[in-house]
Amino acid sequence: MSRFSAMMKMTAVRLSALYLLLFTVCALGLVFYMTSLSVRLLTTQTETAVNEEIESIGQSYERGGIAGLVRSIDRRGRQPGAYLYLVTDPAGRIVAGNVQSIEIGVLQTEGWIERPITYERYGEGNEAKTHTAIARVIVMPNGIRVMVGRDLGEPEQVRLVVRRALMAALGTMGIGAFLIWFFVGRRALQRIDKVSVASQRIMGGDLAGRLPVSGSGDEFDRLSENLNGMLARIQELNEGVRHVSDNIAHDLKTPLTRMHNRAESALASARTTKQWRAAMEGMISDSDQLIRTFNAILMISRLESGYSTEALEQIPLSVIAEDVFELYEPSAEEAGVQLLLGPVDATPVRANRELVAQTVSNLVDNAIKYASGVDRPVEVSLSVVRADEKVKVIVADNGTGIPADQMERATERFVRLEESRSQPGSGLGLSLAKAVMKLHGGSLELADNAPGLRAVLTFPAGEESG
Repeated sequence: MSRFSAMMKMTAVRLSALYLLLFTVCALGLVFYMTSLSVRLLTTQTETAVNEEIESIGQSYERGGIAGLVRSIDRRGRQPGAYLYLVTDPAGRIVAGNVQSIEIGVLQTEGWIERPITYERYGEGNEAKTHTAIARVIVMPNGIRVMVGRDLGEPEQVRLVVRRALMAALGTMGIGAFLIWFFVGRRALQRIDKVSVASQRIMGGDLAGRLPVSGSGDEFDRLSENLNGMLARIQELNEGVRHVSDNIAHDLKTPLTRMHNRAESALASARTTKQWRAAMEGMISDSDQLIRTFNAILMISRLESGYSTEALEQIPLSVIAEDVFELYEPSAEEAGVQLLLGPVDATPVRANRELVAQTVSNLVDNAIKYASGVDRPVEVSLSVVRADEKVKVIVADNGTGIPADQMERATERFVRLEESRSQPGSGLGLSLAKAVMKLHGGSLELADNAPGLRAVLTFPAGEESG
């Protein structure tokens, strides 16, 4: 009973029950309408036939008088499927006909009898049955009354057959509809129970759990797939928050500790303005690093939460690449790195100039920084190429590179593969690049440059400049 009550709370089941109820009402109305229409049609046809029969009898009366009328009725009454005939004299005594008895008062009227009459036939013996008929009574000039009627057994039989057929069809369809409703509703209820169990497990803290998907592709599957995608995104964000918390505690501890130590050292030993100035400059440098780190975190959060795309415009990436090359060429030369500008395709893309420039700058800066420590001539190349409907910005170097099993991890926040952490940085450059590319509908790909690293920013191509 509780399962039935739970099933009746479902919108789909309620709609199905309402549809079944409306279907039943309409079908019953159709049954009564069809039977009534059939009976009326047959009754009308019967009345027409009775009128024609009376005209024929009238012709017999005109030709042979009362004797001819009685002979004609006697002959007609013995034929199979005969009409009902009854002739009485002015005193009301039966003169001729094929009716044994008739209800009282019928022959006292004239014309069509307003309602069906009851009568008994000859030849039925002790098993005589009461039948119904429609009849018309005419009065001759000499007072003789003639009744001609037709049994209603045929219309009633038609009514019964039509009603039984329609009721049988209605019953079959109703039972089928109920069974379909019951089993479909039961299956839907079972699936909802599974979803409820999975939801309770997820609310209990199992964010790795997912809602069941049957593979049928119906609305339940589509809902489960969308919710599973949302859960995967929530799990990813939670993991990111956890990693960020751990990495913030690890990476920000060093500059804060260094600032603290410098402040203590200055208070304990600084005596001259120069010493105080050096301590302050060191703390300012550390605080700048902290500010840059927090700015990068805020930027990544803005991008991942849906940075407005209103600032996007059609720009050629070649312009950004050339600007970044000019900016970093002196610092690359100072670090002993040869910075090369390869082919730069001028196909425009829809992008945020500031964000893309910052992303390309980070990649070039990382390439110069981590490629300058190898024992061979170091080269860093920057190029823009078009492949099909994509435009790619490629930054490649021949430095130490990143192990293949660490490339995915390298794009996470605060991840620094350099264990010694001797190089400045916060481990947010590739995370920011990944978030920027997601905003632009593109992707960041890291690959082995054999040797070194190859970073590829892939953008959807925009319209050609005219």
